[in-house]
Amino acid sequence: MMDKTFEPASVEARISAAWAEADAFRAGRPERAGAPPYCIVIPPPNVTGSLHMGHALNNTLQDVLCRFERMRGKDVLWQPGTDHAGIATQMVVERRMMERQEPGRREIGRAAFVEKVWTWKAESGGAIVNQLKRLGASCDWSRERFTMDEGLSRAVLKTFVDLHRQGLIYRDKRLVNWDPKFQTAISDLEVQQIETKGHLWHFDYPVVDETGAETGEIITVATTRPETMLGDTGIAVHPEDARYTALVGKLVRLPLVGRLIPIVADEYSDPEKGTGAVKITPAHDFNDFDVGRRRNLGVINILDPEGRMLLDGNAAFLADASPEPEALALHGLDRAQARKEVVALMEARGRLRAIEPNTHAVPHGDRSGVVIEPYLTDQWYVNVKPLAERALQAVRDGQTKFVPENYEKIFFQWLTNIEPWCISRQLWWGHQIPVWYDDEGGIFVAESEAEALALAAAKHGKPVTLTRDEDVLDTWFSSALWPFSTLGWPDSTPELARFYPTNALVTGKDILFFWVARMMMMGLHLTDRAPFDTVYLHTLVRDASGAKMSKSKGNVVDPLELIDQVGADALRFTLCALAVQGRDIKLSTDRVQGYRNFATKLWNAARFAELNGCQLDPAYDPRAITGAINRWALTEAARAVGEVTAALEAYRFNDAASAAYRFVWNIFCDWYLELAKPVLQGEGVDPAVRAETQATVAFLIDQVAKLLHPFMPFLTEELWAIKGAALPERGLLTLAAWPDLAGLADAGAEAEVGFVVDLVTQVRSARSETSVPAAAQIPLVMVAASPEVRARVEAWRDTLLRLARLSEITFSETPPKNSVQLLVRGSVAALPLEGIVDLAAEVARLKKEQGKAQGEIKKIDAKLGNADFVARAPEEIIEENRERREAEAARLVKIEEALARLSGD
Repeated sequence: MMDKTFEPASVEARISAAWAEADAFRAGRPERAGAPPYCIVIPPPNVTGSLHMGHALNNTLQDVLCRFERMRGKDVLWQPGTDHAGIATQMVVERRMMERQEPGRREIGRAAFVEKVWTWKAESGGAIVNQLKRLGASCDWSRERFTMDEGLSRAVLKTFVDLHRQGLIYRDKRLVNWDPKFQTAISDLEVQQIETKGHLWHFDYPVVDETGAETGEIITVATTRPETMLGDTGIAVHPEDARYTALVGKLVRLPLVGRLIPIVADEYSDPEKGTGAVKITPAHDFNDFDVGRRRNLGVINILDPEGRMLLDGNAAFLADASPEPEALALHGLDRAQARKEVVALMEARGRLRAIEPNTHAVPHGDRSGVVIEPYLTDQWYVNVKPLAERALQAVRDGQTKFVPENYEKIFFQWLTNIEPWCISRQLWWGHQIPVWYDDEGGIFVAESEAEALALAAAKHGKPVTLTRDEDVLDTWFSSALWPFSTLGWPDSTPELARFYPTNALVTGKDILFFWVARMMMMGLHLTDRAPFDTVYLHTLVRDASGAKMSKSKGNVVDPLELIDQVGADALRFTLCALAVQGRDIKLSTDRVQGYRNFATKLWNAARFAELNGCQLDPAYDPRAITGAINRWALTEAARAVGEVTAALEAYRFNDAASAAYRFVWNIFCDWYLELAKPVLQGEGVDPAVRAETQATVAFLIDQVAKLLHPFMPFLTEELWAIKGAALPERGLLTLAAWPDLAGLADAGAEAEVGFVVDLVTQVRSARSETSVPAAAQIPLVMVAASPEVRARVEAWRDTLLRLARLSEITFSETPPKNSVQLLVRGSVAALPLEGIVDLAAEVARLKKEQGKAQGEIKKIDAKLGNADFVARAPEEIIEENRERREAEAARLVKIEEALARLSGD
């Protein structure tokens, strides 16, 4: 006997254990040796991470695809693993050392620190893997990988060495995003742009003649960073800005420093911003760096790695300059304090013209929280331009397609204008760069120190001492190799031959460039094949109001808490139901609870079936069924299987969930079981008819379990086990075949039973829309009914009376006066409501509601048609207005349908 209620907490761990014991998710199962392969690689979560709602969405969608394809008979490999997450992991371990009052990493040295990180990883790293299992992720956990595993590390070393030998990896001095707290370069993805209230300072720079004497002219520049003026090497004005045409080519004397710097014409300067003249500091601004290269300006770094002023002893700063003592006194000051001092010095010299309030985006490190500094350093780079061209061509040729398709345009924009990729990081945790230096600065790149020493000995003609580069590689470098390094590359392994290239990649739109593009570039260059044929990019999970989730806002929804409350199935189904391509998800806990109710509805339906003797019949043949309601239910089931299959093949997860939901809740639970009740419970029913219905109900519960399994694996596996208790040989649902109901569509049964369902549905809608009291029984008149329709109504009279709450059913050639008319599959049905409701009042009410809906739509259209509103409003506000318009438009359709039903006779 089934339990009265389904309790996820008591079921999920037991089912997970059963899957693990059976090795259900292991790729390469013997019985699937000849099956077509299907492979997805998991976007490796940080080893420091814990399950958040973005992970829950991403992994639910991957799991739906993997379970679906596994049930379709494929040999599925969902490749799991975690990323070493250089800066995040180093930060976690350093914080732990500080909390324990242990010596810092620089005190204990690199080797001891790295050993501590490995110890931490063994003890508490990778907790997210167990959390993914709680979500129901059907990865092949026996193949779990880590980006610093020995095999993956070997792939990283080989890639670096090969690309260097091909001239694609090189060392260069360029600007990077520099984190002064961690003292390392970081990627754009690790930079947060934070709106900050600051100021725009206007400084006067004196113009000088060819002898260096001041002419009396001044040029005023506006800056948000006064402290960097000490590193200015030019002033830029727009070539078409008439105010400055006569000054282009002249020199100014840099205040406080005394250096002479040129005024240059460059289109970077915007005549509409500030004064139209901008100071150029190539060592401390990315745009200025580009201007400096174009105009051949000097590059002077005036900050040290910790963001302090670097002036005293700075050869580049002191060259061709005569700095004032007060300026040199700024040496060693933090950049924020130096800013105040520079402003004060400029004001004291009468060079401060104005101060304006100014709100602008300031880059911050997402982990350190400090202001990021554009900083000039020697780093290692990959020339990705030729690699990008191959990736672009792969998309042009259709080797890889994007879903939704509009991301293809973004992909092309990014890769067409791609810059060199900075791959070095000034950290200790990560893949140490395989580069060694001799005492003369000679560079030796090799996969091992022994190879490097051999190269050096060959060059020098004798053994020499080498020092290894202390930097490590950007974590995206190893992640770029993930689809093939996890399968054993660079070795020619059986897994690589069978599962590479992989099939779908499911990931967030925010890492299209950082991860997807780099995997494509590396995959094509190193294996000569695109690493996946489809890239499905999902959007963000926001809170119920559409705001981005953040700890500071206090609106973060914890998926683990939801799983504890309502079970993994309800959360998974919610995420799938809301996963509309290209649209952010607004996650409401009420919606999750609604799908918990859906699980309960199915459980109760299965209990109802059990209580009414509905048991699986091994000899059951759905093609031999004769009962109309059973043939109709099988027809609807076949339709649902087709819709869910087509939607999943097209990555329309929301449509797949919707089709499954409609069949299970509306068709199976609400209609079929309701129509079957008299057969299952009535007296005097033919035993053969009852037995057929019982077997059909049991068969359809099996099909429902299969259909819902990719979305709700725990509930469905439990139902499968309970209903098949007498059939132990059929094994686990997760390894069962996807439902095959081809050929079960019965047009006659659909026409007969579908007519009854549609007629009852329309009567119920009309009752609701015209405010007929719930308990009232009302008459129904079939107007000019054909003999076929008349016979159908007579055959189903008792059912229609019961389900539509009708007092009688009659036939007439003309509709009664003052009636609501319904068009049901070409037939007209009328509800004479005179004396039951005030039809004139209903028409007036509906017209009033119609006006309100039309007015609301007009108001929203005016907002969305306002370019200024669209440009300034936050994304969530625009999306909210679009959703409101959709809702009002849908409401208007319903109102107009209701008005059309009311006859004017």
